[in-house]
Amino acid sequence: MGELNKAVQPFRAEHVGSLLRPQELLKARTEKQGDWSIPVTGTLTVEELKPLEDQCIRDAVAMQEEVGLQVITDGELRRRTWWQNFISALDGTTIKIAEQGAKFGDREGQKHVAPTPYTDGKIRRTESITGEDFKFVQSLTSRTAKVTLPSPPVLHFFGGRDAISKQVYPDLEEFWSDVITAYSDEVEELASLGCTYLQLDETNLACLCDPKIQDQFRGRGEDPEETARKYGEVIEAAISKRPSSMTIGMHLCRGNSQGRWLAEGGYDYVADILFNQISVDTYFMEYDSPRAGDFSPLRLVPPRKMVVLGLISTKTAELEPVDDIKRRIDDAARFIPLEQLALSPQCGFASNYLGNPVSMDDQTRKLELVVKIAEQVWH
Repeated sequence: MGELNKAVQPFRAEHVGSLLRPQELLKARTEKQGDWSIPVTGTLTVEELKPLEDQCIRDAVAMQEEVGLQVITDGELRRRTWWQNFISALDGTTIKIAEQGAKFGDREGQKHVAPTPYTDGKIRRTESITGEDFKFVQSLTSRTAKVTLPSPPVLHFFGGRDAISKQVYPDLEEFWSDVITAYSDEVEELASLGCTYLQLDETNLACLCDPKIQDQFRGRGEDPEETARKYGEVIEAAISKRPSSMTIGMHLCRGNSQGRWLAEGGYDYVADILFNQISVDTYFMEYDSPRAGDFSPLRLVPPRKMVVLGLISTKTAELEPVDDIKRRIDDAARFIPLEQLALSPQCGFASNYLGNPVSMDDQTRKLELVVKIAEQVWH
């Protein structure tokens, strides 16, 4: 078995990135921007909230350090959702509610419509989008600061070709070219600022594992297999300029909106694309629910890559039994060496700023559990 890629930072206790907002920040953002599902005109940055955001991020960094995490994020506390701030900062994009767009399911079987990104102008990145956020969190810790970005296919997945202006982009390849340029420029700038750990949040490929989602793509005239391959090509091109010193992680899940989900299905459908077409170093893989399938696709992971098992749920307050999680890690190790594995929650705690149905104390206990189990398994 070959050694891990030297760029990989094999933190055994990991987390996906987003954290619950403290009540004072939650209240302030709601007053300024309304419900997260209502599109906001113009910038999603609210300058009046910055001092409060700064303090809440300081507290979030302290919490992460106290529970023993070596990977630190700003909790995405400046964001309205995991993707809206970045996408809206690109020229040429708008955010709308579309009844034919993504619908999240809950335990009661209800469906909830989510905002959809639209492209109605040329995609351009005119300035750094996450650079200042990275510099701030980096200034607060001596540990590794991680930046999270929505993966490029988010601009296509929710609405497909109909969400991309045919007048602006009669040729879809030109659209993808502009998207790749915008992302690769952001990656290059983050690297120049000293960022050594970047994570792409890639819900799109995981959702394409759901036969119902595949049927939706066929219904809008798109081949899901061909689309999955294209997504892989775009992601690979978007990170192609990263330096060897930068670890690239990819988070995969099937939707997470206030404890709701978007899709289900094992990773087999996209496993070869994920592991062999895209040169990321670490995969954060949702595995807290039967909706994610079994561990057998991990047999395709190359020896120089890491898999972070998302076995701790951020969607429920119940604390997972330690022995149950250890057994599941052992199950995964039947398909991939233990040295290539790590542990994390299956997703962030707040993909939108309202957060999942768990408390701040629940969040801390879940992260402490990740650290505790990781120390026992990879001591």
